[in-house]
Amino acid sequence: MHIFGRSRELQSLAEAFDDSARGNGRLVIITGGPGSGKTQLLHEFLTTLHSADARVLTGTASMAERAQPMSLVGQLLDHRPQDPEPHPLPASAAPRAAEAAEAAEALLRLVPGERPLVIALDDAHAMDPDSLTTVVHLLRRSRSRRVLVVCATSGHLGALHTAAHTELLRQPHRRVRLAPLSEASVGELLAAQAGRTLPGPVCDAYHQATAGSPLLVHALLDDSAGLGPEIGPPVPGAAYRQAVLSLLHRGEAGQVRVARALAALGAPVPGAAVAELAGTTPAGAQEAVAVLNSSGLLNGHAFRHPTAAAAVLEDMDTGARTELHGRIAHLLYRSGAPAVEVARHLHAADLVPARWGAEVLRAAAEQALAADDVERCTAYLGMVLRVCADQREGHALSVALARAQWRTNPAAAGPHLEPLREAALDGELSMRDTATVLRYLLWRGDTGLAAKAVATLVRVESPADAQIVAEVEFVRQWFYGVALPGRSVPVAGLDTRPRPVRADAGGLASRVAALVGGEATDESAAAVAQALQGHRLDHLNLELVAMSLLAIAHADRPALAADACDGLLECAVERRATTWLALLGSIRAEIALLQGDVTTASQGALDALGLLGAQSWGVLIGLPLSTAISAYTALGSYAEAEELLKHDVPEPMFRTVFGIQYLRARGHHHLATDRPFAALGDFETCGRLLREGNPNLQKGIPWRSDLALANLRIGKARTAREWAEEQLRLPGGHSSRARAMALRLLAATCKPHRRASLLREAIDLLKTCGDRYALAQAYADLSAAHYELGEYARARLVARQAAREAEACRIESPVDAHLLEDPVRPEAAESEDGQALLSDAECRVAGLAALGYTNREISTRLHVTISTVEQHLTRVYRKLQVASRAELPSKMLEHRIPKLSDRWAETHSSAG
Repeated sequence: MHIFGRSRELQSLAEAFDDSARGNGRLVIITGGPGSGKTQLLHEFLTTLHSADARVLTGTASMAERAQPMSLVGQLLDHRPQDPEPHPLPASAAPRAAEAAEAAEALLRLVPGERPLVIALDDAHAMDPDSLTTVVHLLRRSRSRRVLVVCATSGHLGALHTAAHTELLRQPHRRVRLAPLSEASVGELLAAQAGRTLPGPVCDAYHQATAGSPLLVHALLDDSAGLGPEIGPPVPGAAYRQAVLSLLHRGEAGQVRVARALAALGAPVPGAAVAELAGTTPAGAQEAVAVLNSSGLLNGHAFRHPTAAAAVLEDMDTGARTELHGRIAHLLYRSGAPAVEVARHLHAADLVPARWGAEVLRAAAEQALAADDVERCTAYLGMVLRVCADQREGHALSVALARAQWRTNPAAAGPHLEPLREAALDGELSMRDTATVLRYLLWRGDTGLAAKAVATLVRVESPADAQIVAEVEFVRQWFYGVALPGRSVPVAGLDTRPRPVRADAGGLASRVAALVGGEATDESAAAVAQALQGHRLDHLNLELVAMSLLAIAHADRPALAADACDGLLECAVERRATTWLALLGSIRAEIALLQGDVTTASQGALDALGLLGAQSWGVLIGLPLSTAISAYTALGSYAEAEELLKHDVPEPMFRTVFGIQYLRARGHHHLATDRPFAALGDFETCGRLLREGNPNLQKGIPWRSDLALANLRIGKARTAREWAEEQLRLPGGHSSRARAMALRLLAATCKPHRRASLLREAIDLLKTCGDRYALAQAYADLSAAHYELGEYARARLVARQAAREAEACRIESPVDAHLLEDPVRPEAAESEDGQALLSDAECRVAGLAALGYTNREISTRLHVTISTVEQHLTRVYRKLQVASRAELPSKMLEHRIPKLSDRWAETHSSAG
């Protein structure tokens, strides 16, 4: 077996053997820290003597056998040959000096003649006194004989104090010191194991984790072998843990206690503190630290790897470990350590000391939550709650615990908040804690009790408390505002009635109210987005932030909402807030759906749905479910949508906006799967719930268009037309998407000439709101209208634009394949000198004219004068050699080459 980084030491041993073989008896003492490879070096040296005519005797001393006289010498004499005149071991329990001398002579007589004798003693510092006396006699009698004695002894301070080590050092000897392996030697060892030179960072990682301890390096290699054929960065496992414990228990009991104290502390502390915990003196503690450093376990006063510290602690008895953490907590508290450090040990000891324990744990819980460590925060609060005897204080602790758990699992917060319903209604909680309970009620869909609670709080005097009440009521009315019982509480920014609940007029809630309650403008949407940029997510405003994002998206600004949502999602990921991540992820999926990216919407909604259990979602489960169902339906993945519809949903969900969206998604799935009467039932339910609830929500949810579509599918064209017209008559505030949907349905009830005009208006609106999926459908409708009018070239031109939009959405083209075929060879798109036939401006005008837009409509869309449009068209007619506007579509197709086609597509996608 080859050992690395020990060639100089082997050479020193070989020279000592050569010297002894010439009749000069020699003693070599090998020293080194635990795990430094003394035994391996000794074994490697003895292997080199196989070719030499030498007699080799070996023995290993043990602390456990120090009380057994001649235990080590007995191992050596057991190697004697079976000759007719054996030399028995002296039988006296306390051998006299003469008996020790006789034993030494017995060893010397084992090798008659001129053969060299090599005696190798491992762990020589632990040999029993009688064996030591014998070895000393042997050394004195072999100074002119062919005898080499090699003693491997520990180099740590405890071993240096043993009688055996001291007596050996008094004899003439050569010292071989084993230092830790260098980085280069560790690299050689790894290269030999891997069969190739490993990258420098990998070698450095092994050296840093072990300080060059051969035992630890080999243990890490054993662990890496279980991970695959390639050797990567060290991953400590079972072999490493066993090696750590092996090194630990080679030392004295005091060293073990110091190691356990340091492992439990987890951070450097003054040496006096370590000594107190280990029950030793500061000097003894420092001596133990030095030994542990030499073994490769420590780097200063800290373990080199957390796995080593964990192994040391797990090796302890549970009771002893708990008692140690308790003593550490008291020590740290007396020394004025930060609350987080003291609390960590109180938790490990499951201890809440009287007078100061609860205060420390509460302070540490707040700091843990501020650092987004929900698990540690809830653990500390749970300990304090367990010993709390005051009811009011217990209520506050329960709410604080629920707030922390809500961030990762709302269902876990329920048992703490459910018993506080009456306390919240009776005003026994702080406003902040009351808002948490109300939020729980709203999350479950209990809008009635929430309304009752808010009604009892409208006369609060504190501006901060008033702001909290206003935001809760705002969320109740707008986020959960379907079929609200009783009289709503006015909120600042929502109406002009007297406002008993005061709220900051410049706050997020008032800005959202302005966006949702009035005419949506770029300014009002930007105001909400700007407020979100500086808004830190916390336990009170998650739903308000969610509604703000949805308000921007449904106000025809999905790109703006997407940017704001992405920033908040990054925050949620960074803060490890699963609940925030789930809700914001479902909103991001909804935004993707509004943009027509149905593939992203379906995957995003499913990902969000999987982050929380059904109980944790509460009534909000309707949001990701409705998005996923709608997206799968749009993709034609009806089986997947059907599976989602099998999910159990809470009954209160249908009294919320999320329930309305769920019913709409289910209704459209019914339509897509030829169940129009089932769809009609869902849409009628939506309409009834919305009429009974908050009227301001009606214009944001196009349930009338849904009814128009369902009636159209069952053959009631007149009823469909009436519902579509009613949708279009709504006052300002409804989205471009909703109006475009109504226009498409109205067009479906009209004759082809009227239909084309309505569809072009719908297309303009859809391009404004950015819904490419609906835009593809509208283009397909327009292409069909032109085809029905006999305008085949124009139908083909529009069909190609429908195909482009469908391709961008990653869905199948909604138009017939024959309309996408090119019957004309794509040539003559350039003039003789190689220049494009049409300029960019001419191409934009020609593209719109080919679709049937009038000169006035073109001038409005392109922001140019009618005269300019006419001049461009004159040049287009001349260049394309057409006599009238009616010939433009066919000529646009005839001159279809990539450059011209792409320019036209760009024109039509960006115009208006």
